[in-house]
Amino acid sequence: MAQDYSFDIVSEVDLQVIDDVVNVATKEIQNRFDLKGQNCQIEFSRGEKTVTFTASSDFQVKQLKDIIASKMAKRDVSSKAFSVKKTEKASGGTIREIDAVVCGIDQPIAKEIVALIKKSGIKVQASIQDDKVRVSGKDKDDLQKVIQAVRAQDWTIALQFNNYR
Repeated sequence: MAQDYSFDIVSEVDLQVIDDVVNVATKEIQNRFDLKGQNCQIEFSRGEKTVTFTASSDFQVKQLKDIIASKMAKRDVSSKAFSVKKTEKASGGTIREIDAVVCGIDQPIAKEIVALIKKSGIKVQASIQDDKVRVSGKDKDDLQKVIQAVRAQDWTIALQFNNYR
């Protein structure tokens, strides 16, 4: 009667936390002397899962992103939760950067994770299931080794480990 243990490797972001972060950052932008009256905006679209930064220069866009990153760090959300979708010139000589909120693991990254697990030689099974990777094995210690191996790599997205059973 061998029992398998498993966990999921996912990339999830709570959209309510992102909404709260954007609201707090917007209030800070209205009060900061260097950004006050500079037509700087941060907008969050929950339906499209995007955050739009609008400012008059690249430097100010970077400042807006730094404000968001600091607010996200306080809420234990990785800055890798955003990926730049596109940067464009907007009306009035402003610059607009649209960042996508990363939800789920893309297929190429999932394949890299599975390949890393197989290459490690740990006796577990890894399988891609939609936008997550399920890892299962007979020994909990092996699962812990897999978590350590995956965390040791520098991924382009934020990874979480859940459903550990």
